[in-house]
Amino acid sequence: MTARPRVMTVYGTRPEAIKMAPLVAALEADDRLEPVVAVTGQHREMLDQVNALFGIRPAHDLDLMTPGASLAEITARTVLATSELLRADRPEVVVVQGDTTTVLATSLAAFYERIPVVHLEAGLRTGDIRSPFPEEANRRLTAPLADLHLAPTATSRANLLRESIPGSRVPVTGNTVIDALRWTTAQPVEFTDPAVAAFFDGPSAPRDLLLVTSHRRESWGAPMVATMTAVRDLAVARPDLQVLLPMHRNPVVREVIEPLLGHLDNVLLTEPLDYHQFAHALARATVVLTDSGGVQEEAPSLGKPVLVMRDTTERPEAVEAGTVRLVGTDGATIRRAVDELLDDPLAYAEMAGAVNPYGDGRAAERCVAAIAELLGVGERAADFAPAPDLVSV
Repeated sequence: MTARPRVMTVYGTRPEAIKMAPLVAALEADDRLEPVVAVTGQHREMLDQVNALFGIRPAHDLDLMTPGASLAEITARTVLATSELLRADRPEVVVVQGDTTTVLATSLAAFYERIPVVHLEAGLRTGDIRSPFPEEANRRLTAPLADLHLAPTATSRANLLRESIPGSRVPVTGNTVIDALRWTTAQPVEFTDPAVAAFFDGPSAPRDLLLVTSHRRESWGAPMVATMTAVRDLAVARPDLQVLLPMHRNPVVREVIEPLLGHLDNVLLTEPLDYHQFAHALARATVVLTDSGGVQEEAPSLGKPVLVMRDTTERPEAVEAGTVRLVGTDGATIRRAVDELLDDPLAYAEMAGAVNPYGDGRAAERCVAAIAELLGVGERAADFAPAPDLVSV
C-alpha cells in the first residue's frame, strides 16, 4: 500500500488554532492524507484551550515562547526550530494560517527545506505594510513563499492576483472560522467565571451588552487610552448599558484598561475567555467594539454589528456589506457610533442584517480538496461564493 502524503499543520496562537481546527478535523477524516499537527506555543495557555476544545493532540510541541521575547527573537527561534522539525519529519507539505510570526518563520523554514507551503486564509491586505503591525508584513512576505494560497474570499483572491500569483494556485474556500464558529456555538456552554455566569444568566442579565476587545500592538499607548476612555464615557453616560471586556494578558494592555474601567459598576473586566465561552458571549452581545481581526468575521456571522477601532482593515467584505464599520481611535467618533446603534432601531437593523460574506461552514472541505489536488491525490472543489441572502449561523 502506498503511503499517504503527510500534511503538517503548524500554528502557535489562539486565532490560528481556531481556524486550523476545522482543517485538522477534515484532514483526519480524509483517508487520502496523513495529518501531522505541530505547534510553536506562541500563545501557550490560550492555544492549549483551543486544542482541548477541538480534541487536537499535537504530535510536536516546540514550546518556543519566553517572557519578554522580541519579534526578532521569536522569528529567529521559530525559523531554527521549525527547520529542525521539518528536516526530521519530512512532510510532503506544510500548512500555515494567517499572518503571525509563526506563519512567516515556518514558511521561510519550509522554503529552505524545499517543502511546499500551503497558506490558509491567504490574500488579506490593508495596503499599508505597517498596519496592522507586524501582521500585514508577515502575510505579504509569506505570499511569495507559498505554493497554494487558500483565499477565504474573492476579494482576497483578487489581492493575490494583483501581486502576480497565478490564479491556478488561488482557490476561494471561504473562511474556516465560520466552520469553527458553527460547531462551537452548537455546543452547550458553562461560564467558568461566576461573575460572567451571573452577568449572562443572573436576575440582572443585561438588555444591552457592549462586548469590547482590544489588544493589537498598534493600539498600544495613546490610541488605547483614547478608545478605553470612550468606553468609560459610554458606561458613565449609559448606566443601563453593560460592558463586558475580556482583558488580554499583556501588561501593556491591562495598565491602560484597569485604571480607566475597573471602578465602574456596569463594566465587567475578566480574564480572557476561552474560545468556547467567547463565542457564546459574542452570540449574546448587542454591539461589538473591537480591534481584532477574527471578530470582524465572527460577529457578522452571528448578526452582530461590529465597530472596529482601527483606521484600516484587511477584511473589507463586511464593511462593504454594512455589518462592520471602521470607527478609528477617536473617542467622540466611537461614542457616537455606539450611541447610534443603541438608540436608532433602523440603524441597528441595517448593520445587524444577517449578511455573511465569509463562509458557509464548508471551507475546510474545500481546503482539503485543494491540498489533495496539489499532492496529486484528488481534485479541487468549486470556489466558495456567498449567496446574496446567506443567513447567519
